Amino acid sequence: MSASSRILGFGHHAPSRKVENPEIEDRLGLEPGWIERRTGIRSRFWATDEETLSGLATQAGDMALANAGIDRGDIGLLLLATSTPDHLLPPSAPLVAHRLGLGRAGAVDLTGACAGFIYALMFADGFTRLHGKASLVIAANILSRRINPAERASAVLFADAAGALVIGPCEDPHRGILGASVDSDGSRYGLIQIPAGGSNTPFHSDLDLAQTRMTITDGREVFAKAVDMMTVCSKDALAAAQMPPQDIGRFVPHQANARIFDAVGRNLGIADRAIVKTIADYGNSSAATIPLSLSLANQTEPFRPGEKILLAAAGAGLSGGALVVGI
Repeated sequence: MSASSRILGFGHHAPSRKVENPEIEDRLGLEPGWIERRTGIRSRFWATDEETLSGLATQAGDMALANAGIDRGDIGLLLLATSTPDHLLPPSAPLVAHRLGLGRAGAVDLTGACAGFIYALMFADGFTRLHGKASLVIAANILSRRINPAERASAVLFADAAGALVIGPCEDPHRGILGASVDSDGSRYGLIQIPAGGSNTPFHSDLDLAQTRMTITDGREVFAKAVDMMTVCSKDALAAAQMPPQDIGRFVPHQANARIFDAVGRNLGIADRAIVKTIADYGNSSAATIPLSLSLANQTEPFRPGEKILLAAAGAGLSGGALVVGI
């Protein structure tokens, strides 16, 4: 058993097709600047027809493994947080593990929507501490194929990307996950959903294709609930880590909407300059936004040993969580 875990490497990957706001604003009949004012998004990346979820995940995982400088045979577990696997069955993670040359590492998908990476990292940390083996955590989504192009709420937000972390066992108790808090509110189950394609409404010949696309039934309530859940979970995770918000070097929130994470930052008393923001260029790729942001932030200004970071997310389900991590 290991006292802790530590982050060994970061990776990310975005598809090649960059989509600027005017392309979407023109199609939906929105005035120029409408999307950026309401969401903070200027552009996003959408997969081309040839690109696959497993392909994006493999690219991000490959970068994280190279960044970690780890022998691939040392990875004991791959967790893939995604809402858009290649197929409903089988899970995509074993294919990604195979493509990455991970040998006989365990590999499974985790469907946690926007909070998926928080849960995956928490579970991987438990595996790594218990078994003393490194883990690879990847979050990836191709949400452009789940957007209802006629629904303004989802068409302006969602994007495609992948992000990855490698964690390994460590004896330093000041590294790894120092505090965690997770939360759910199933009374708000229908706020963000894809109505058809599950076992409740399976595919059939008369199915309206719009039923297989994402819908946000009440954007205002989603906003309020996300701010509340991310704030409460962050405060609880900080309390578990016995740490004031001022000790956080960088806050890396899920990039749902700039107004959401700005409000959470204010609620927590975290300085705006400490908030990592990637939404303007990359949009909202659900679970992938946090590891994507971590990898981009590490490229811009490498995380310092001893730096404490806060991660927080909330999304469909509703489910959410926050982690305090020591670098």
